[in-house]
Amino acid sequence: MADRHRAAYIAFDRFPSAKGSAVHIRHMAAELFDCYRGGLLCVLGGGDLPAYQRADGVEIVRFTDVVPNLLDRAEAFSGWVADQLAPHRDTLELCHVRDPWGALPALATGVPLVYEANGLPSIELPYAWPLAAPSTLAKIRALEEHCLRRAEAVVVPSSVIERAVIGRGVAPDRVHLVPNGADPVAAARPRPAGAPGRYLVYVGALQPWQGVDVLLRAFTRLADLTDLVLVICSSVSPNRARPLRRLAERLGVAGRVRWEHQLPHADVAAWLAHAELSVAPLAACPRNVEQGCSPIKVWESMAAGTAVVASDLPVIREVLGEHGRLVPPDRPAELARAIRVLLEYPELRRDLGERARRQVEDGFTWKHARTRLANVYDQVAGR
Repeated sequence: MADRHRAAYIAFDRFPSAKGSAVHIRHMAAELFDCYRGGLLCVLGGGDLPAYQRADGVEIVRFTDVVPNLLDRAEAFSGWVADQLAPHRDTLELCHVRDPWGALPALATGVPLVYEANGLPSIELPYAWPLAAPSTLAKIRALEEHCLRRAEAVVVPSSVIERAVIGRGVAPDRVHLVPNGADPVAAARPRPAGAPGRYLVYVGALQPWQGVDVLLRAFTRLADLTDLVLVICSSVSPNRARPLRRLAERLGVAGRVRWEHQLPHADVAAWLAHAELSVAPLAACPRNVEQGCSPIKVWESMAAGTAVVASDLPVIREVLGEHGRLVPPDRPAELARAIRVLLEYPELRRDLGERARRQVEDGFTWKHARTRLANVYDQVAGR
């Protein structure tokens, strides 16, 4: 007889992958399955990922249908999740989801729902689908509000998105702040093979809201620092980096920019640990202002003891506080100036990095995040 699970974690995300969301899913799902002694993980597949895996009481099933249209794919995923949950309806005690596409079939089971709101599709969709009609976005907003309001608990990574979901009608006593985290990087971690002697590092995806174009323009203002290289550790494929590569060529900095694509997580940690600075130039747009999502790249830079220069946005202030250098977003000249100052004052740079590392160690490792999440599960079970 097939296993009947007590818990399910559902995410409309490819897992595993090089993206920060995959790091988050790995830790949050592990806590759920530790609490419930196994469970069902429903995620997106693709590439060489198997459609089914089983290990240590956890069954991983992956949605592999090729559906080009994003909303059609989300709808198909939702129906597929319903089929995956059906055999477990009599034993399920909790479903943990990250989006409305997983929430709808989970709610249909009647078991308590924990909704992890790292982003709101009604805000994020226009970036992936710029031609989305206002009526479509309104329907998606209504759908996400329906799911959020029916959840027993809503888990958020920042106070910014906490305010956003309360504004969508969620009772404040059902919203739980569980910031992202990072694990401190060993000081003796080897330098990446072939790493430049002196480099800045950017880690993450390359979508417009990430501000990599601003970083490239800022880097042109550091042309006199001829030994300085910009390393971009991209979580996406080289094909998706083409527009930014062309921009680097037009700006005349292509020869001083090194691209590393879809690296294993341990390799990214090494690039962070040996950088002069880590840069997080997030744009001031609704994606980052209305639903700030506690960027893992900033947490991991802090955990590596590497000083961070980042955009002065509410969610970044919440994470970085006084342990880094904040600059006005979308201003290449300001960003370049802040980078230059920290490069010229190595003692200040080291002090910022060490203070940031201690901040993570004292309360924001993944172990801390998992403890906070376990407390949420306990409250839901008690309710």
